[in-house]
Amino acid sequence: MAPGHILEWMTRYSTEPIDKEAYKQRFDRFYARFARLYDALVRMLPFWRRWLSRAVPHIRGPRVLEVSFGTGCLLTRYAGAVEAHGVDLNPRMVAVARRNLRRAGLAADLRRGDVEALPYPDGTFDTVVDTMAFSGYPDGHRALAEMLRVLKPDGRLVLIDVGYPTDGNRPATWLTRLWMLSGDLIRDMDALFAAFDLDVSHEAIGGWGSTRLWVATRPPPARG
Repeated sequence: MAPGHILEWMTRYSTEPIDKEAYKQRFDRFYARFARLYDALVRMLPFWRRWLSRAVPHIRGPRVLEVSFGTGCLLTRYAGAVEAHGVDLNPRMVAVARRNLRRAGLAADLRRGDVEALPYPDGTFDTVVDTMAFSGYPDGHRALAEMLRVLKPDGRLVLIDVGYPTDGNRPATWLTRLWMLSGDLIRDMDALFAAFDLDVSHEAIGGWGSTRLWVATRPPPARG
């Protein structure tokens, strides 16, 4: 295969799964089995903590929702400064996150729930945070739409996940492809944001450019 064809193959985006419920349940079972190990790994891997910490400067209150918060590593970085809420599909992750918050002397309203049906009214939050989870959702358009629904006009979505590097460098491209081969869904996030007419900034924050931070602002309603 010629080098150009190899690069084209390497940078293909995922297709959405046909059986979305089966995909969701497979990820849920995996994280239920390894919740405590996941928590330990996040604590032991400094680069992972650095990636998550890049979200903190973009979080603004007073009301903040973190979707798919895992074991609460990022929550413990900001929960004391805002009214913090969280939703995660996996009950074991919720339990571990609650324990970690208690140990840190912090409080947050944590619920078990699905990103595709967030248990909040429209326009509830000033910031919605989602880190290293979006590529595990079976329906990207629906997940993004639901996060935007609970966001206030002029509110901010802060999202960190894996994507192809903008400069096309090979290490980051290979890393992104490995994420895809492991089962994650690699999407064209810039095109997805554009479909919702959002004001978006983005930057590479790790993995030679394969880990990216997007900050999207929901425009205020037009005045008639």
